Amino acid sequence: MRGAGVELPPARAGLADVLVWGVIDWHFRIQRPQHLARELARAGHRVLYVSPRLEARAEPGFAVQRLDPELALFHVELATPHAPSIYHGVVTDVDGDALASAVRGVLHWLRPARTWSLVEHPGWGRLPELPPGARVVYDWMDDHQGFANSARELVAAERELVARADLVVVSSEALRRQAEGRARSLRLLRNAAEFEPFHAARVRAEAGERPVLGYYGALAEWFDVELVRALARRFPAAEVRLVGADTAGVAEALADEANVSFAGEVPYAALPRELARFDVCLIPFLVNELTRATNPVKVYEYLASGKPVVTTDLPEIRDAGLDALVERCRDRAAFLEAVAAGLAEAADDPRRAARSERARTETWGARGAELRAALTALPEPLVSVVVVTWNNLALTQACLASLFADPERPPLEVLVVDNGSTDGTPAWLAEQAAREPRLTLILNEDNRGFAAANNQGLERATGEYVVLLNNDTVVTRGWLRALTAHFRRDPDLGLLGPITNNIGNEARVPTSYVDAAGMHAEAALLVLDGAGRSFALDVAAFFCVMGRRETFEEVGPLDEGFGMGFFEDDDYCRRVRELGKTIRCAEDAFVHHELSASFDKVDPEARRALFERNKRYYESKWGEWIPHAYRPAQAAREERAVAAHR
Repeated sequence: MRGAGVELPPARAGLADVLVWGVIDWHFRIQRPQHLARELARAGHRVLYVSPRLEARAEPGFAVQRLDPELALFHVELATPHAPSIYHGVVTDVDGDALASAVRGVLHWLRPARTWSLVEHPGWGRLPELPPGARVVYDWMDDHQGFANSARELVAAERELVARADLVVVSSEALRRQAEGRARSLRLLRNAAEFEPFHAARVRAEAGERPVLGYYGALAEWFDVELVRALARRFPAAEVRLVGADTAGVAEALADEANVSFAGEVPYAALPRELARFDVCLIPFLVNELTRATNPVKVYEYLASGKPVVTTDLPEIRDAGLDALVERCRDRAAFLEAVAAGLAEAADDPRRAARSERARTETWGARGAELRAALTALPEPLVSVVVVTWNNLALTQACLASLFADPERPPLEVLVVDNGSTDGTPAWLAEQAAREPRLTLILNEDNRGFAAANNQGLERATGEYVVLLNNDTVVTRGWLRALTAHFRRDPDLGLLGPITNNIGNEARVPTSYVDAAGMHAEAALLVLDGAGRSFALDVAAFFCVMGRRETFEEVGPLDEGFGMGFFEDDDYCRRVRELGKTIRCAEDAFVHHELSASFDKVDPEARRALFERNKRYYESKWGEWIPHAYRPAQAAREERAVAAHR
């Protein structure tokens, strides 16, 4: 189970890779998810359609199949020991670690720079959030509460998904009303059709045969069997043709109706041929909680043919503005009369052209473009990065270059506070600030200390998130999106740091790179291995730490009593925890750190004296200081990191 042997074209610049978390296997029945996946691939994205059909295997893994030789469109099957079903509950409740491991394998194969996760069913749980910095879209196309076999866990998972997703796309007005006020961003994106093949079905096949009243689609719990029985008896000279898989015993219930025929499930490519046989197109659905929220795909395919369409009283037909083109019937008698009128409609009736013209504008190509536009236009929170400098110009130059070079950065403002540098740093920073509108410069005449300088930056920061970043760091691609994603998922998160090559606590991971190119390559593997993971910290080292601006405002400024530095991060983390917030390390964001570049320039005796002074000050506030140390979990994490590089 792996992707080896399947050619993966390089990602196109500026285009996200797309993981579509399917609600139906690609090869079973072509529906909205497959159409959207194909349109995204046609637009140049690399698209992986993750099948809900999981394979039971002792070792987690995945298999990849290319679906189209002309498109970067792939079918992915995951394997886990228990192979749970997304339809019966949240799969991660059964095989969470194994599924996450399989998905991380997919990510290592794909190596995405930017990811969109298009979720088609809540049963996937939080797996779609694993790609670092992924934008998560819930494509809400059915009211799952309306399904008879919908597990209670799925209803709760869907509620959480609607609130957590970056974007909720709904297929009907009824679903839009449900999501309104709950979703961060909301977009109505109705169903559609591939116009040309269904428009070709306007020509009646098998001329001279008896008239055909036709339906294609699932024969499921929402299918109105008694309405079809009445239809068969009202029009005994017509064939009532039902095309689709029968999961509700419809064939058995209508076995005595001689003019009702059943074609069973047919491939999607055969549907236009079936439609060509129809004289009147039917949507005989019960009107219930499920169908009130349904925007039927088939209505657009039917309309493309121009033929009469008769449906039960589905609200979405009205809400989509189709009442002038589709006969929406309030009761059984009206339905039968509308079918009779449809049979009598002339082949040159102008309504036929009007139906086709409407369908011409309701295509999957248009829907794919709308989805891409909605994702591209998603607002991203501004991130403020505060960098304190004191000499070490070369390190500052490398740090700022990495900040502005990251192509995956969200909206960014950088506030540099210089503590009286004497090595040319102020002049260089002034030149940069004159050219870079996102750079704000604060120049101190003397060294006010780490805490005081950071407080100056915090006062000026306007972002929703704030990062305190040492100038002896180099950030890697996608680090900010990865960090902010953890905050979107965890409302109790107070402070968050990245993994790094060099720090005095368990955020350090083993690395082997010797230059910048090697660092970026190794970091890319490390963050994929840590996709979606974080672990608790006692203290987030302030070489790089992110928090919501509201958290910094609630906790207050760093304690300037610590002077030049040491222990201000220990102190601040204690204050954050006092508010009931957590402190964690994200394993899917990596920042290179030189460690103590500024302090290395301080006389060792003075440095030791400062350490002891601040330790006493810290202990006067909080009691005995516990030195930073690796935790037992560190060994296992290091083993995973080493294995990822083999």
